[in-house]
Amino acid sequence: MEILGVSLAVLGAALAAGLAGAGSTMGVSQTGQAGAGLVAEDESQFGNVLLLSALPGSQAIYGLLASIIILQNTGVLTGEFAELSWQNGLILAFAGIPVGITCLASGAFQGKVLASGIQVIAKDKSKIGQVIILAALVETFAVFGLLISILMINGVQI
Repeated sequence: MEILGVSLAVLGAALAAGLAGAGSTMGVSQTGQAGAGLVAEDESQFGNVLLLSALPGSQAIYGLLASIIILQNTGVLTGEFAELSWQNGLILAFAGIPVGITCLASGAFQGKVLASGIQVIAKDKSKIGQVIILAALVETFAVFGLLISILMINGVQI
């Protein structure tokens, strides 16, 4: 077993999940904080606020997915460690970066868009679809990061 290769790959998995999770945490928190004020004024808006607050959580899912795929290449999940060279481990470490960074940024900025969107639906409930579309535009970049990470992971020959 090449412990350095496996260790580097695990680092990549940690970056993917950790950074993406941090972005989701920031986005969900910001949206929830903005939504709490609306719910205090109008309890009937709780469903809309819950929906909007959950949206930035998807970035954590993307990071988790990339992390699991990386860890599958190491054997860490099964306890049967792969023969992973340090070079391939380094590639897997770098593979966690695109999804991690794009999800960190998009989760945080999606929270800002949604916090502003809460102000919109406070004035007009029918605008929730437009708010979701604006938030989806930000999320697109997290999907791009996930795609690049998956392509990098799939390029590793074990």
